[in-house]
Amino acid sequence: MHNNPLPRIDEQPEVRAKLLPLCRLKPGGMWTDSVSGHRVACIDAADASAVSSLMDRKLASLAIQDPPYNLVAFETRSVRDYIAWARCWVTNTLGALAPDSSLYVWLGADQRDHFQPLPEFMILMREFPIQARSFITVRNQRGYGTQKNWMAVRQELLYYVRGNPAFNIEAEYTDIPKTLRGYYKDVGGERTENLERGKRDTIRAGNVWVDIQQVFYRLQENVSGCYAQKPLKSVDRIIRASSRPADLVVDFFSHSGTTLLAAEIAGRRCYTADVDPVYCEIAIRRLEHFRTSGKTGWQNGHAFEKELPASMLPHPSDTAADRSTQPTLF
Repeated sequence: MHNNPLPRIDEQPEVRAKLLPLCRLKPGGMWTDSVSGHRVACIDAADASAVSSLMDRKLASLAIQDPPYNLVAFETRSVRDYIAWARCWVTNTLGALAPDSSLYVWLGADQRDHFQPLPEFMILMREFPIQARSFITVRNQRGYGTQKNWMAVRQELLYYVRGNPAFNIEAEYTDIPKTLRGYYKDVGGERTENLERGKRDTIRAGNVWVDIQQVFYRLQENVSGCYAQKPLKSVDRIIRASSRPADLVVDFFSHSGTTLLAAEIAGRRCYTADVDPVYCEIAIRRLEHFRTSGKTGWQNGHAFEKELPASMLPHPSDTAADRSTQPTLF
């Protein structure tokens, strides 16, 4: 079986050094897609002038942000510094959004440190002229086991709106079967229960998503080397529910390029960015790979296989490859 994954790029500086010469973007650079008009920029999300250059006076209807919240968990940045940084990129995000728009933010909660940075970030968001709409929990099937606590299997997703943005209810139906009985009410003089009243066999997504498969190395959409890849299905759900065809979607923390690919599949335009040229290149290559092969990732392979064959890379075990795609904090 083919088995040539990249190790975690953030933990392997020697591998990253081999990948940098293969990147078409340098810091400050921008790539424009000639097919669908997508853009990928190698910029800092907290840099207002760089974000303005990326947007080029365009306004998006939807932002999906996945900031690196593990910076707090591993003490590389204090909570105060993290929130000051977040204030900058949130300000820049709102400047890139239309008056009627939606903002989704993936965030983590370190249960070893009073669930930071989630609570401080939620307080920060009160400063901005937006309305909190929902607090979504994504249920990851592959949790972290423990003998001294409940197994961590969740990922937090905050949903905010400004004005009166699109929300497509039909897009929110899932493949979860309607199985729970017992919700009764009188309809036309007859007592009915919930399974009788609905016209569908499945249910709409609520604010707990239990039908999303966490990305790991055996899935086709896997992008090895990326430690915080979000499932394509989750981002597709957001895009189809909170934007319209041909709308502009932004994501200033591209990482594995999931928002870019989901926008391409859903017929939206995406402006995305990452501060690291390697992740910018991965996002671009993932889009190109999908267009040429129809595949959403590399499953046990990686984006740079033509230039860096197996002999030029360290080979983690299957277990390590599995961990390499797991978010570092739930």
